[in-house]
Amino acid sequence: MTVKKKSRIQARNEEIILKAARTVFSSHGYKAATMEKIAELSDMSQPNLHHYFKTKADLYSHVLNQTIDTWIDPLSTFNKDGDPREEIGRYIAAKLELSRQSPEASRMFTHEILDGATFLDPSLKGKIESVVTRFSEAITAWTLAGKIREVDPRHLLLMLWATTQHYADFATQVKMVMGVSRLTKADFEAASKSICDIVFAGILVTDIGSSRTTPL
Repeated sequence: MTVKKKSRIQARNEEIILKAARTVFSSHGYKAATMEKIAELSDMSQPNLHHYFKTKADLYSHVLNQTIDTWIDPLSTFNKDGDPREEIGRYIAAKLELSRQSPEASRMFTHEILDGATFLDPSLKGKIESVVTRFSEAITAWTLAGKIREVDPRHLLLMLWATTQHYADFATQVKMVMGVSRLTKADFEAASKSICDIVFAGILVTDIGSSRTTPL
């Protein structure tokens, strides 16, 4: 089947719609979001919006797919043959950069989870599970090699997600605690350093002889 190439105007309008949709879905969740709000934010009529996406469900699924691809991408290159400090440090920095540049994507995913993950079809769940497996295999390999202490890979990953996404999902709270009106790139870099210092102090092995027996 031949796929018709989008014109420059079509591609531009679709990107405008997707950006507006991320904003509306991240603020209201799927149930409370409306095509009317998205059309208004896109500065186009509802009939024109429906020309690109027939239903709210179609648009939401498209944005959710994009969000998850972006969200899990930093784990897709996680290398179990690499150095744990470099690999985990790079991942923490990448997740915080996503929270800085695309906080709406994180909030949208959070809304989806809170709503029961209704739109997370098997293919999307499969994407998430594949990178979780990749991360788990790396943690297990480093543990067996005596590079890190024995930890549950999935709980470690959940902790990293919770910590890095907090700066997007609860940005208002973070600003209150930090005593600032806005979070700068320097704030996120400082957060990355602090998180890495805390995580590595807990999991990196300093005495090879006690690699799997030293408690956290």
